[in-house]
Amino acid sequence: MEHELRAEYVDGRAAADPMSEIKVWHVVRSDSTTAMCGRELEAAASTRSTDDWGTPGLALCHACGALYLREQP
Repeated sequence: MEHELRAEYVDGRAAADPMSEIKVWHVVRSDSTTAMCGRELEAAASTRSTDDWGTPGLALCHACGALYLREQP
C-alpha cells in the first residue's frame, strides 16, 4: 500500500492561507485525506514522501507513525 505525509496546520488555518504554518505531518494512504490516526485533513494540504519520515526536526503524528510502521514489511 502506498502512503504519503500530509500537513495539518497551526490553529486550523487553511492550506491556501499565506500565514499558515505546518503543525504536524500525518500519514495518509495515497489519494486520501483521512490520516491513519483518523483526523480529516484538507485536500489542498501540503504533501511529502514517506521517505522523509524520521527526518530530524520533522513533526510527525505519533499515532500515524505507529500505524504506518505496522503496515511496512
